[in-house]
Amino acid sequence: MTDRKSELAANLAAVEERIAAACAAAGRAREEVTLIVVTKTYPASDVRILHELGVRHVAENRDQDAAPKAAACADLDLSWHFVGQLQTNKVRSVAGYADVVQSVDRLKLVSSLSAAAEKEGRELGCLIQVALDAESGERGDRGGVAPDGIEELAAAVDAAPGLRLDGLMTVAPLAGEYAGRQRAAFDRLMDLSTALRATRPAANMVSAGMSADLEEAVAAGATHVRVGTAVLGVRPKLG
Repeated sequence: MTDRKSELAANLAAVEERIAAACAAAGRAREEVTLIVVTKTYPASDVRILHELGVRHVAENRDQDAAPKAAACADLDLSWHFVGQLQTNKVRSVAGYADVVQSVDRLKLVSSLSAAAEKEGRELGCLIQVALDAESGERGDRGGVAPDGIEELAAAVDAAPGLRLDGLMTVAPLAGEYAGRQRAAFDRLMDLSTALRATRPAANMVSAGMSADLEEAVAAGATHVRVGTAVLGVRPKLG
């Protein structure tokens, strides 16, 4: 086993232990939570090693990094999640490889994704990204729609050819009433998910929690956690 493979295997095992312990503490089955490894800034070679180690869901947040990486790993049975803020001029590229876009936060993006998915002959899963700091008036720069905008976007995705509404996503806010209160933030997202599922039971995916706060997300009921640093190590600085 190579040094890098050994390192990733050890990190994955540690993250798996954390998820399993969090599930046990919450009275949930381990199978209820899917690990998505965020591979941004890391090479395709790491993605291949992760696949060898059993990872099947990976995420990227920049198309210029993701597109060549997805192409280099096209022979692997992986689900690619796009988790970054998505500019409409990148939509056509992202629609070519992403299985799920977790950062749907505006009507213009819905229409662009729909057109691109139709052109590619693919169905794209969509998560509505919720900005939990929007209600406080201290909205950060991570994107997302205010909670009162969820229904409008959900209806747009429902009506859009080539798109499938899978659920909700959030990033724990750095400002507003939920700053430093990850569990409260994730509980709020679960309440919003419950409301969404009342009319759209299939939209049951809840993506929340990262390396530092995955336990809080699992405790709240998240179905997917997005973990990068804890698996791949501290990221090299960009630029």
